[in-house]
Amino acid sequence: MKYAMILPDGAADEPLDQLGGQTVLEAAKTPNIDWISTYGRQGRIVTVPKEFLPGSDVATLSVVGYDPRTCYTGRAPLEAYAQGIEVGPNDLVFRCNLVTIDSDVMRDFTAGHISQPEASRLIADLNAEFASEPIDFFEGVQYRHLMVLRDAADLRCNCTPPHDIPDQPIAGYLPHGDHGERVQDIMKRAAHVLCDHEVNKVRCELGDNPATNIWLWGYGRVKKLPLFADRFGVKGASIAAVDLIRGITALIGFDQINVPTATGYLDTDYVAKGQAAVRALDQYDLVLVHIEAPDEAGHLGDYEAKIKAIEEIDQHIVGPVLEKLKSFDAWKIVVVPDHPTPVSTRMHTRTPPPLCMAGAGIESVMQKPFGETHAQQSKLLIDPGCEMMEYFLRA
Repeated sequence: MKYAMILPDGAADEPLDQLGGQTVLEAAKTPNIDWISTYGRQGRIVTVPKEFLPGSDVATLSVVGYDPRTCYTGRAPLEAYAQGIEVGPNDLVFRCNLVTIDSDVMRDFTAGHISQPEASRLIADLNAEFASEPIDFFEGVQYRHLMVLRDAADLRCNCTPPHDIPDQPIAGYLPHGDHGERVQDIMKRAAHVLCDHEVNKVRCELGDNPATNIWLWGYGRVKKLPLFADRFGVKGASIAAVDLIRGITALIGFDQINVPTATGYLDTDYVAKGQAAVRALDQYDLVLVHIEAPDEAGHLGDYEAKIKAIEEIDQHIVGPVLEKLKSFDAWKIVVVPDHPTPVSTRMHTRTPPPLCMAGAGIESVMQKPFGETHAQQSKLLIDPGCEMMEYFLRA
């Protein structure tokens, strides 16, 4: 049996007046995904347990069959694992965004999608500033970086993801709680390093958003997870550009397939990711493909860009993968966004996203195109979402 999982991050949405009351998913031309929902099943999945904030960390753990209520410690340690960062048992890992804050308002949680060379210089100078302290910064991708606070097992604070507060005053969202001031102090000192940095001077001259600050959030400690192959008897591989997904799938034992032209943004190489998945199906039982672009478009509030991203996924990833699967005697495919990122709010929501699956043992029920409206009409609701994997593999 061959299995394929397509995860269009944040693709689920809400009805828009600009689209005549349709959602972005419903307005997009997706003949391949519609084939899956028509000849298979569609429904909804509760990816985010009620005690968690909606995010790709918690939601993706659910989708791959792991209950966040028992295995989740934070987003940042998952990304640290993907980067191969050495983290001790008493170390805390924080996600460290480069952001643009103006007049105490979160203007841009990506710092204008700062380039890799620029980010590299900033992270290097932050490490120089904190060189004599048990604080290490690690370069990630574009605006997404990590900070490790050594020997800080007792630290406790509440942090807010910066993408949840676009264009909002930051005062009520700064780290707070027992040790919030310590984390705030690191952020303030970093701001002094960044404020007059040559990188930011050039960005301002070019009209680009400067990286005025770091924003620390998503902290936790690394925790081992039981291997996917031991639990399900299936050998998996993952194709993803962002460290979070690479970290989660690596922790559960998936091999990582690198696509050099995949960017984790709207300009990612959909064709290359699709072809990598097609080739991987010859070697692996299960291939997971994650695409960040719809989520990025949602955070930008750009429904046209989100439609385009979904259509690219359908044409260049779902289509070729579906065609390849049909060359095997037995196969299954599932398409499941991890959570909605509505363009109207530019924030994640906990609304159960739609999913569709087709293949061996999956009977067609509704025979309708894929989308939130039809998924809502379906009797299929997977709750908790971590049970989807068992349903998908064993149905």
